[in-house]
Amino acid sequence: MLNLERIPDQVGYLVLTEDGAVVASGGELENDEHLATNITELVYTSEVLEQGSTPENKFQKITVVYDDYTLGICLSNKRIHVVKRRTHNQQVTDAPLVDMN
Repeated sequence: MLNLERIPDQVGYLVLTEDGAVVASGGELENDEHLATNITELVYTSEVLEQGSTPENKFQKITVVYDDYTLGICLSNKRIHVVKRRTHNQQVTDAPLVDMN
């Protein structure tokens, strides 16, 4: 498993199964079942929007940007990985609220 604690500026992380169960967690996101449910719904919603896409066209990551932090979400090995990172109060102007790559 990836060592998510080594990611720069991370203040919390979640590793979820495909159905949203928490496999590992730490920091500010430790055992955050509510966020796990919301993230799982976001991932499944994005997959519904992508129906008909080719496998190489599916999203690689989802970034949700808030004033003080970002949530980075990606899929790997049938797990949903979520990392909460500080943003150092960077000025965010005209940036998308959700970036689906």
